[in-house]
Amino acid sequence: MNPMPATWGNAALTLHFATDPDGPVRLTGVNGTSAGRAALPLVEIELAGHGRSGTSGTRHVDGAVSRRMRYTGHASTGGRLTVHMADPVSGLRTAVHYRLPEADDLPVLTAWAEVTAGERDVRVESVSTLVLSGLGAVLGAPRWERDIESWTADNPWSGEYRWRGEPLADAGLIDTGMTRYGQTGSKNRVSLTSTGSWPSAQKLPMGWLTGPGATLAWQIEHNGSWHAELADRYDEVYLLLSGPAHREHQWAVHLAPGETFTTVPATVALAADRDDALAALTRHRRATRRPHPDNVALPVVFNDFMNCLLGDPTTGKLLPLIAAAAEAGAEYFCVDAGWYDEERAGPGAGGVPGWWDSVGAWEPSQSRFPGGLAEVTDAVRAAGMIPGLWLEPEVVGVRSGIVATLPDEAFFRRDGRRVTEWGRHQLDLRHPAAVAHLDAAVDRLVEDFGLGYLKFDYNIDIGAGTDSAPHDPGHGLLEHNRAYLRWLRSVMDRHPGLVVEGCAAGGMRIDHATLATVPVQSLTDQQDFLLIAAVAAAAPAAVPPEQGAVWAYPEAEWSDDEVAFTMVSALLGRMHLSGRLDELDPRRLALVAEAVAVYRTYRGSLAHAVPSWPLGLPGWRDDWLALALDTGTETLLAVWRRGGEEHTRHLPVPAGTTGVDRLYPADTGGDTVLDAARGRLGVTLPGVPSALLLRLTTGGAPLS
Repeated sequence: MNPMPATWGNAALTLHFATDPDGPVRLTGVNGTSAGRAALPLVEIELAGHGRSGTSGTRHVDGAVSRRMRYTGHASTGGRLTVHMADPVSGLRTAVHYRLPEADDLPVLTAWAEVTAGERDVRVESVSTLVLSGLGAVLGAPRWERDIESWTADNPWSGEYRWRGEPLADAGLIDTGMTRYGQTGSKNRVSLTSTGSWPSAQKLPMGWLTGPGATLAWQIEHNGSWHAELADRYDEVYLLLSGPAHREHQWAVHLAPGETFTTVPATVALAADRDDALAALTRHRRATRRPHPDNVALPVVFNDFMNCLLGDPTTGKLLPLIAAAAEAGAEYFCVDAGWYDEERAGPGAGGVPGWWDSVGAWEPSQSRFPGGLAEVTDAVRAAGMIPGLWLEPEVVGVRSGIVATLPDEAFFRRDGRRVTEWGRHQLDLRHPAAVAHLDAAVDRLVEDFGLGYLKFDYNIDIGAGTDSAPHDPGHGLLEHNRAYLRWLRSVMDRHPGLVVEGCAAGGMRIDHATLATVPVQSLTDQQDFLLIAAVAAAAPAAVPPEQGAVWAYPEAEWSDDEVAFTMVSALLGRMHLSGRLDELDPRRLALVAEAVAVYRTYRGSLAHAVPSWPLGLPGWRDDWLALALDTGTETLLAVWRRGGEEHTRHLPVPAGTTGVDRLYPADTGGDTVLDAARGRLGVTLPGVPSALLLRLTTGGAPLS
């Protein structure tokens, strides 16, 4: 047996291990730091009938199986390390995987684990993806309860990416002093848990820990239930990341002899500060994303939903919008919800349209399009744009005829009964009949109407899971989540060049498993143009700017400043035009077209830009907001003023900045003054609301 290496890594990130013949392999430190006696096994496992060893409580560490694990070998190839261990009592075998990026200067680590049953059946109730201890040492924070801040994002519907941080003590994790008396620590934990099919419905599955010496950013790369846990142990702090578990998510998997379960992956990035850590995570997201021409082309999309037709499209309403969108410079035109609605029922209680519980067949409405939907899609092409449609593929309304054509097993069920949520059933994409139904619908629409764009929405959260005997319901959900991503990839394999936009009630599916699959991701359903500025400014911490779709929806009665304000919000992301462009007067439509034309001059550079926030991460009600994107040769800077009496704000600028160009709008109010000696920029915006897009240059020298 080859001995386990004491260190492994690259120029940017090195892991340190300890192998005890009477214990498991432990991860003892990172980049020269040491967790000491707080070091934990590489994987934490809970099996039914085995429990914990030496402690109790809600934490997912100190499992008896994990402590019994013994090293059995390893394999190291290029940037990947696999460590094998086995439990002599249960017979369970584990393989813990670590992967480093190809770029040696990128301080990023991705991890996942496999567990395999030995000669006896086992019921697995929890498996960690990644466990890192000794974070006080890693972050340069010996007084960890006050010196480490935990940052996460509240992510309510239409109020996404609301970042906030607090010291661990304020979050509820304190040093109780009990380690002096032989105890492991407080037994408490600070945890984030998401249960259900909306992985970001309450919190984003990512965050970061920052201390005096470094910042560690993390993300769980799964489109379903997940768990993150911070706790103290032997005067240190650990971070545990995982997918679903029994206690939190009604998850367990029954493994027969020789069967294997693989955890969801997770990634961490370690850097000197927040912006560097998030930049590294952004580079990782790009490197692991499915290749697609759209990732660098960034075409402008017009979508008829937001503050526009709102699910009530007809030929008569769409044709003038198509002409206006083309005049503004849009390259894709997506007909959103309602194109299949034959009932023409209109919104009901709570604004829910009449078709809500009858969707699923995805056949165009004849009454909405007397000349056929092809009349609309042909008009889109004739105007020089590519047509697209909205679908909500995973759901079937309870009144849909599709309900009777598919077997019960093709739907989510609990105790054998189909699950109903808000008038819909959930398809289970583990079942071939569900996949065949969706394949037939998508292929028919793409081929019949020459579609180049599909927006896949998802507006229900189906709960903990589905029947999955002999496993628990949460495992059924996990398998469906993985099957859904396989289905998405198969759609794009069959239709190369098709642009697929991911959406789930706006930002309810912001996770790297989804982002690694689709080229475009909807960020929000926010309809207030003042509030969407905060969404647009904060989102690049979670979504690469070239991937995050930001609405811009000018209205006919708005001032020039208001039109420019909504356009600036979309200029550092994926521009998604909406609103009644056909009702704008020539001056306002020209202001929209100006923004699109400016966007086209630099949009390709967004595909390698990294974000920073000169005024700090945006608050939901802040008067002033700012987002900077460093493209490597220049910095694009958006500044918004939403209120307050202060007309001028001073922002720090990159070292060596020598010039400031105003990109948009060209001739409305506002001014800038660069103080190169002091490294700051004064921005004056006399109106409320108002916004500017600027370019900062360094005389040709790269800024990064």
